[in-house]
Amino acid sequence: MPPPTLLLLGSGELGKEFTISAKRLGCRVIACDSYANAPAMQVADDCEVLNMLDGDALEQIVRKHKPDHIVPEIEAIRTERLIDLEKAGFSVVPSARAAYLTMNRDAIRDVAANKLKLRTARFAYAESAEQLDAAITSKKGIGLPCVVKPVMSSSGKGQSVVRKKADIAASWDYAVAGMRGDTKRVIVEEFIDFDYEITLLTIRQRPMVAGKKLAPKDRTLFVRPIGHRQERGDYMESWMPCDMEPAAVRKAQKMAKAVTDEIAGEHGAGIFGVEFFVKDDEVIFSELSPRPHDTGMVTLISQDLSEFDLHARAILGLPIPEIRYEKAAASAVILATKESATPPSYPGLPNALAIPGVDVRIFGKPTTREYRRMGVALAVAKTAKKARKLATKAASLVKVET
Repeated sequence: MPPPTLLLLGSGELGKEFTISAKRLGCRVIACDSYANAPAMQVADDCEVLNMLDGDALEQIVRKHKPDHIVPEIEAIRTERLIDLEKAGFSVVPSARAAYLTMNRDAIRDVAANKLKLRTARFAYAESAEQLDAAITSKKGIGLPCVVKPVMSSSGKGQSVVRKKADIAASWDYAVAGMRGDTKRVIVEEFIDFDYEITLLTIRQRPMVAGKKLAPKDRTLFVRPIGHRQERGDYMESWMPCDMEPAAVRKAQKMAKAVTDEIAGEHGAGIFGVEFFVKDDEVIFSELSPRPHDTGMVTLISQDLSEFDLHARAILGLPIPEIRYEKAAASAVILATKESATPPSYPGLPNALAIPGVDVRIFGKPTTREYRRMGVALAVAKTAKKARKLATKAASLVKVET
């Protein structure tokens, strides 16, 4: 029997680590992205360059390679075509419906808030600067301050906090500039003054694993909660464990299972990054990604099975008997400071790697732009506080020069 073939839609740093995990399990990986020499392409068996919002081009690549599983890694995909391909017999991870719902923040928010009745921030939608103004300032509007995000984007692109009425038009322009895809629509949310925010990596397994049928309650596993900090709507550092009360963890797990069960369907499998705000003893659903999460890069050092290993095992129906953790771990991003079309160098890397307990992953992106994530520093220590200090120090030592 030939090895399983995975068609990876999106080939950034998350896709690169997933490709490495999948190949360690004997898979053949074809990495796709909109530009050549993307990180995952550097370690995959084959690659394709295409606009994944072009449904015809997407279907042509799928039918050319006939993969066992189609694995989306980004949001900007013509997900309606994935639904058609799934109906034609192709496996989409975790499901075509999950990819469709989570491509747009409005769809997944409607499922979470309106269908499942999960606690979310108050929200509204707008398709123009005028509608955005009304959604914020009208009598029944969200009010100020509030958060404005494109319904489709990634890594915090286009997200801003609006604190006064004069900022509304600029927030619309910023959101439009940061949009992915072809939908000019934003979601405006009430500003929640949360105590902290977490990512709960939620693993949904196949109904059958290694020839054994799993009970519904046993199909869902959780990685311990990951604390994280953002700037400009983008992740800057993450750590585990985070100080979260057991009762709050149980609330988050119950909500995460409800939403992943709903969108994955009976046969869907893979890892989900489910984000929550925590305020006092209240757990508030924020967002969901049906794939490895950027804040989950800390799992590259925090445990024996990273989020990428777990995603690959879940997709392939392989056992996950346990996850063994380090005492504490953290990650901190390494950012570019300017735009350049030439591959950068990384002076300071030896100094970072000389710190005990530290590792560094350089993603291999061929170009830079301001705030582009180019690598991540990882650290283990006796406490999360110490691990965060080590990771932040190591990241500060690695410069991105072009």
